[in-house]
Amino acid sequence: MKFTNSVTVNRPRSEVFAYLAAFENIPRWNYAIEQTRKITDGPVGVGTRYRQTRTLPRRSEEMFEVIAFEPEHTIVVRGDLGPFHGDSTYVLEPAGGGTVLTNTMDLTATGPLRVLAPLATSRISSAVAANLDVLRQILEQGGGRG
Repeated sequence: MKFTNSVTVNRPRSEVFAYLAAFENIPRWNYAIEQTRKITDGPVGVGTRYRQTRTLPRRSEEMFEVIAFEPEHTIVVRGDLGPFHGDSTYVLEPAGGGTVLTNTMDLTATGPLRVLAPLATSRISSAVAANLDVLRQILEQGGGRG
């Protein structure tokens, strides 16, 4: 399943990228994630790995790795995202004084879920869009600054 959502954030691209690249912030804007922890040393970049605790659709622990990292422009992570495996791509483009943040999810289900995944695409895409809107609100209210 593949889908894309975009949101315009009334904040500079540098601020949006910095907040997004601090993956420990994910629980603040993604209601399904309880905790995200970096498990590799050094600054965030290609090869950085994370472990996170998900509460929905069921409690689970998952891993993901940064596979592309272009400051102020692109972040791609690959790993387990709920009952799926795949890539989540974030692309940031300037829009006046703000930023257009586009997220593309390219996910694969395994086992019995593979048959049901196409039916869930719209619902999952809507949930991701809602999470991105929470991210936008946090950033626009100044919650994304150090």
